[in-house]
Amino acid sequence: MLVTLNEILPAARANRYAVPAFDCTEDVMIRPILDACEEMRSPVVLMALGHDLTGRGMDYISSIIRGVAPKYDIPIVFHLDHATDFDSIERAVTYGFTSVMYDGSKLPFDENVANTARVVRFAHPRGVSVEAELGHVAGKELDGSTAGETLLTEPEEVARFVAETNVDALAVSIGTAHGVYVSAPQLHIGRLKEINEISPVPLVLHGGSGTPKDQVRQAIRNGIAKVNLYADVRIAMLAGVREVPARVGGIDPLPDQLFRPVKESIRQAVIGKIDLCMSDRRG
Repeated sequence: MLVTLNEILPAARANRYAVPAFDCTEDVMIRPILDACEEMRSPVVLMALGHDLTGRGMDYISSIIRGVAPKYDIPIVFHLDHATDFDSIERAVTYGFTSVMYDGSKLPFDENVANTARVVRFAHPRGVSVEAELGHVAGKELDGSTAGETLLTEPEEVARFVAETNVDALAVSIGTAHGVYVSAPQLHIGRLKEINEISPVPLVLHGGSGTPKDQVRQAIRNGIAKVNLYADVRIAMLAGVREVPARVGGIDPLPDQLFRPVKESIRQAVIGKIDLCMSDRRG
């Protein structure tokens, strides 16, 4: 069933677990993610990036998710991830996304506030939740370029940002990065504790893939209610692809035989992330 962030994140924050959030494209990713989450009774956020919504991407991804979500008896948020322009947000809402993230993290504080507030004024009357980012989580973009420099979230800016924007969730920068880590990160849990004491809304951790389990768990215990995951799912997909030659016999395999190792690899990765987030039996 489709819901917004407001229907799942406050409970996660209060009960010290997090909702796993997966960027996904196509049925080969969406189906094993949802099947694993229903198996484990975990709420989930299915996210789409602008990179995957070009051309007919918006039509395909929204049709698949909105078509299958009512068949699952777990809370599912359909979320636009890292939008940086208003047009893409407006289009996503039109296509039935239940949540959007406006990413103004590279902008000056006042400009980020103004743009985020505009998104909220558009989304809330339409029943759509809004996530924003304060501070900047760097790392690697999908094209391999570097996503700027990491800027840690300043605790003293949090209350003002939330009050002036009326956002529903806030992504914070505490030491993670997007993409695959070269070396393990060291999260600034002390800073997170300060932010959590100030923030009236649930907090979000971007760059969850590859972050040590003990650090993620510690972050969840201190206010993180949503953990974004993508790189680890892509790694699982590749592992599944590499298994195909050994596990699929014959010269003319059926499509379901070809995709089975990939989907199973994704499923196992998702179950691991549900355990990481402690979200099993919460859906």
